[in-house]
Amino acid sequence: MKKIALLGSTGSIGTQTLEIVREHKDLEITALAAGRNVSLLEKQIREFQPKLAVLWEEQAAKDLRRRVQDLPIKILSGMEGLLEIAVMPESEILVTAIVGMLGIRPTIAAIEAGKTIALANKETLVTAGHLIMPLAKKNHVSILPVDSEHSAIFQSLNGEHGNKIHKILLTASGGPFRGKKREELQKIQVEDALKHPNWSMGRKITIDSATMVNKGLEVMEAKWLFDVNLDQIQVVVHPESVIHSMVEYEDGAVIAQLGTPDMRLPIQYALYYPERRSLSGKRLDFFELASLTFEKPDLDTFQGLRLAFTAMEQGGNIPTAYNAANEKAVALFLDRKISFLQIPEIIQTCMETCVFEKQPNVEKILETEAEVYALIESRWSF
Repeated sequence: MKKIALLGSTGSIGTQTLEIVREHKDLEITALAAGRNVSLLEKQIREFQPKLAVLWEEQAAKDLRRRVQDLPIKILSGMEGLLEIAVMPESEILVTAIVGMLGIRPTIAAIEAGKTIALANKETLVTAGHLIMPLAKKNHVSILPVDSEHSAIFQSLNGEHGNKIHKILLTASGGPFRGKKREELQKIQVEDALKHPNWSMGRKITIDSATMVNKGLEVMEAKWLFDVNLDQIQVVVHPESVIHSMVEYEDGAVIAQLGTPDMRLPIQYALYYPERRSLSGKRLDFFELASLTFEKPDLDTFQGLRLAFTAMEQGGNIPTAYNAANEKAVALFLDRKISFLQIPEIIQTCMETCVFEKQPNVEKILETEAEVYALIESRWSF
């Protein structure tokens, strides 16, 4: 029986993780954490019977305690609760599907406690990869990627230990605005940006896909996960989302992982690694594929991706500024307070304005986040 603690249980990755647990009798949920969705978390608690549950806000936690007072479960709130989940002795695997930099401290705590990390929180490596990866190595902890692209790279590396990587080919769907030019995006509305052609995801990550900031975050994550140089990562726009990513070796051989666009596959692979298990759903039918398309990304139109390479080249706390600025800008766009094209403009301003820190610790990372938030609130909040 594999025992799993899940951060972000009411989000897209979290609910799909629970679908997998529901299908397999040898997986057990020991803890659940969510943001504010009390009703859904209550339903999950009643179905999966965890020992511990956490909501971010104490008022929501009080409501949940009242709702589940008939059950033998401990309810906590805030970072204290997330950290208790991270180190609880009853779990083996921590699935980090929480959104944003909230994932940094629980991930560090779980690594120090010897837990396997199933990583769906890319912001953790984007902002603190220089801390996380050496710590995982020191504690002999596996970090198993849950993002479809990074899982595809991870799978393409299997059996190739010691063989030199020439290039990682990180695929991107291109989002809903693939092929459009910058002037065509002037009047994009929230509803337009939320219409992803292939994947079903949460609102924030769907907007990130539309701006291609999500791919920029994935570039940064890939550098840390696979210990490659930035110039060894190439983004390839592949609108069919059949090839999830590829690895080119020094002899020119390219190994790819293909499949239907179903996030349950990389989630389940991380939970059972190195074993593969049966998974329900549609299979890839090559006879249905008319063609596979590959294009270069348009860095003039999708400046969020270009800025990601710049942030990673500068290093230090600049990737944190990039990430924090994007989080705040996306929230403003979803609230209809800024335009779609202002998202990368805000990111660039924050990258250029924040005080540079070459080797930030966790406190400096969080200070950079606060600095960026304050800057945005002073200039763009209404």
